[in-house]
Amino acid sequence: MAAACAVSAHAKLVTKTIEYKQGDTTLEGYLAYDDSFSGKRPGVLIVHQWMGLTDYEENRAAMLANLGYVAFCADIYGKGIRPQNYKEAGAEATKYKTDRALLRSRVNAGLDELKKCDLVDTKHVAAIGYCFGGTTVIELARSGAELNGIVSFHGGLDSPTPADGKNIKCKVLVCHGADDPFEKPEDLTAFEKEMRDADVDWRLIKYGGAVHSFTQPMADGSLPGAKYNERADKRSWADMKSFFAEIFN
Repeated sequence: MAAACAVSAHAKLVTKTIEYKQGDTTLEGYLAYDDSFSGKRPGVLIVHQWMGLTDYEENRAAMLANLGYVAFCADIYGKGIRPQNYKEAGAEATKYKTDRALLRSRVNAGLDELKKCDLVDTKHVAAIGYCFGGTTVIELARSGAELNGIVSFHGGLDSPTPADGKNIKCKVLVCHGADDPFEKPEDLTAFEKEMRDADVDWRLIKYGGAVHSFTQPMADGSLPGAKYNERADKRSWADMKSFFAEIFN
């Protein structure tokens, strides 16, 4: 699929839907880059929230492309699997949260696809994720994947196999809502212990007044405990950009 990255276009923003595989499963990701930038550039993998790959992730990909990165939205669920409601989303997310080996295989397939792009400087790669995707990029790091850093936005921070922290080769940034009711204090404590015990270069930033899904405008509060917070959204994006400036230096 690397040839898809070499498509020329008159518009600055180039986007393309890309099919790829993990085992026998067909996945459907989304690529974005700005062709006004020349040469190779850092690549950023984006992992979706529990509703699957949506316009939200595609918009984030465009934002990253405008910053000069090649962005690729991974598809964890599979082509055509796009939950239509919270019940379906919960069922899909649970499949992978209860099978971390499969989750790691799916996200690594996305990382591999990003690195195939001719425009990506494979020595400068990061991954970001939202909610379910935030959990997923932490699992990507725990799998021992070769990349410079990961950013988890309001992801689950449980630590089911603490020893896997020793596999982490990259820097870790966690952007967390200080008032997120979905995050158990014991999970947060376990995550911090895992990072310390494995001597990971990590940081955890808490945003006051923010609950779950604080970066997602579609989180209107209809799901209790999950609501958009513009201030925390802007601050966490700025923190991510500073993190990228450090890890891609």
